Amino acid sequence: MGCSKNLIDSERLLRQLEAKGYSVAHDATVPNGEYVVVNTCGFIADAKEESIDMLLQLGRLKERGKIGKLVVMGCLSQRYMDDLKTEIPEVDLWYGKFDWKNFISLLPDRAGAEKKKPHDWQRHLTTPPHSAYLKISEGCNRFCAFCAIPLITGRHTSRTIDEIVSETRELVESGVREFNIIAQDLSSYGTDIYGTPSLARLVDTLADIPGVEWIRLHYAYPADFPLDVLDVMARRDNVCKYLDIALQHISDPVLSNMRRHIDREATLRLLDEMRRRVPDLKLRTTLMVGFPGEGEKEFEELLDFVRTQRFDRMGAFAYCEEDDTWAARNLEDSIPDDIKQQRLDRLMDVQQDVAEELQQQMIGRRLKVLIDRYEGLTAIGRTQWDSPEVDPEVLLPDTPGLTPGDMVTVDIIDASAFELTGRLCNTPDDTAV
Repeated sequence: MGCSKNLIDSERLLRQLEAKGYSVAHDATVPNGEYVVVNTCGFIADAKEESIDMLLQLGRLKERGKIGKLVVMGCLSQRYMDDLKTEIPEVDLWYGKFDWKNFISLLPDRAGAEKKKPHDWQRHLTTPPHSAYLKISEGCNRFCAFCAIPLITGRHTSRTIDEIVSETRELVESGVREFNIIAQDLSSYGTDIYGTPSLARLVDTLADIPGVEWIRLHYAYPADFPLDVLDVMARRDNVCKYLDIALQHISDPVLSNMRRHIDREATLRLLDEMRRRVPDLKLRTTLMVGFPGEGEKEFEELLDFVRTQRFDRMGAFAYCEEDDTWAARNLEDSIPDDIKQQRLDRLMDVQQDVAEELQQQMIGRRLKVLIDRYEGLTAIGRTQWDSPEVDPEVLLPDTPGLTPGDMVTVDIIDASAFELTGRLCNTPDDTAV
């Protein structure tokens, strides 16, 4: 359950189980295993509810003898384990976000177990074989007022460049071409182990690895953003001109209440500098409506910000108070839910108009497209500006004969807010981007 960072933990667990001789299935439609493991999400209310509903459903299956032991791990159990043990007694084994390896040590080896145990970072990919997420750090030191992530994950802890390089090389050997770099806070990468922000150094090193064709950066933090990574992005052809950076708001009173460590003026300067240093940069951001202190004036400021900045990709959500956060302890959640929803709808309407205009500008461009899958005779892929699952896709109707993982040259012939339509260019063009 939950985010791509959780997915990586699940993939590592799968690999460890396979090494001990167990047969495993990811996301089985009808769970019926000797052990069923749920990796829970505890980030926001909807995600927590989804995880709890899944546990209750599996608990009923266990009572009917449809599954064996029920095992829980992840963010929700990290945060609420004592309460959950009382509420869902059907669960046999409880682990948090970091101690799930104890489950591995509990299980005996089976026939076919590998003599050489895998590294902790090795995993069984559940994404398409040409694409993988790559987690470079865990935790966060920012302590934004609304966010429970530091309460779940703890302090920011980076992985070494050497270990990340080893993982990347192994993934390349298995067929991965695209690497989506993720963390709770990319901007702080390396400060804890190298004494200085080291994201640029890491990305430059990964870009040197033969077979790494796309590197895409997710979840940067605007305060103390490492500008030198922009120079690497501009210089390296295999570093996508794409950045996912959560800004949350633009109004100074709201940013102050959010404890975001940045103000409107600094945010605007940062965005200008990003676009100056990286021509053709596409930005994805996340914004929040309804946070305490957001009146109509502050919300209108946010709307105007989205209209003028013209983000290529944007997600948004309404504020929901999270237990034990600074905002929950110190600010009154006084904005009614219906007002929050109205603001969210208005904000996304503005963004949809912006996105459609920007997508229309892609018509006539010649782009490299990574093929993900087929639906009938339509090949479906993505450009360097499109991250899996969250961004628009490129449709190639009546285009048989391609294989997922192929990188092809495409002429864009039509566009909507959420997808492009293209035609395969039979003569590869080095000018395609």
